Amino acid sequence: MNEANLEPKLKLLAVFAHPDDESFICGGTFAKYGREGVDMTLVSATRGEMGRRMGNPPYLNRETIAAARELELQEACKHLGIGTLQFMDIRDKTVEFIDEETLTSRVESLIREIDPDVVLTFHEKFGGHPDHCAIGKATTAAFRRSASRGALYFITFGEAMKRPERYGYTRQDVVKIDVGAHLEAKLAAFRAHRCQTEIDEWVWLPDREALAHFGRHEYFLKGNTEAPQRSQHDLF
Repeated sequence: MNEANLEPKLKLLAVFAHPDDESFICGGTFAKYGREGVDMTLVSATRGEMGRRMGNPPYLNRETIAAARELELQEACKHLGIGTLQFMDIRDKTVEFIDEETLTSRVESLIREIDPDVVLTFHEKFGGHPDHCAIGKATTAAFRRSASRGALYFITFGEAMKRPERYGYTRQDVVKIDVGAHLEAKLAAFRAHRCQTEIDEWVWLPDREALAHFGRHEYFLKGNTEAPQRSQHDLF
């Protein structure tokens, strides 16, 4: 037996708000670590049932969209190498109204159960959507009171963190992941979220043209800067 097979897998836990957060924001990074054999769990607080996009032309409604988006997320996970998918069954656009301690305790239980090496979530101020900020705040609090090891990172949008000083951070606070070799998997995950991307013509261009819309890097903010210094180009 190969001794390498006996080594425990690295584990990544992502706690996000909606189906598609994982693909649209950091799909390249998931694909990279999936390819490297990292054991990845994605927790989605909602099923995205209040999303405004219903397909193009519309073929979903408020009764059918949640099931459709769940199936789309399952397919996206396959493309990205995410092995485990869980839902918190919170209604879309209501995460910010959930009792903070209740939400934090639920995430804390997940962290204690999975014992991840890396936790990904939204920044509680720079997350954009109120659901993003709420789940990010709860996950940050849960990590700080439960994780005995590992690292916390905040996902960021596009190339915003090319200039982190605009947000009160320094370049030392930013991890820049090269996902250039994983953009095809990221595009496949985008296309898996069909009802959300059908209206975006570029997603459905021939592969070469569609891939040109992606940047080569994805950026993450360190959430626990007191942790030992890690690589600026790797989450683990």
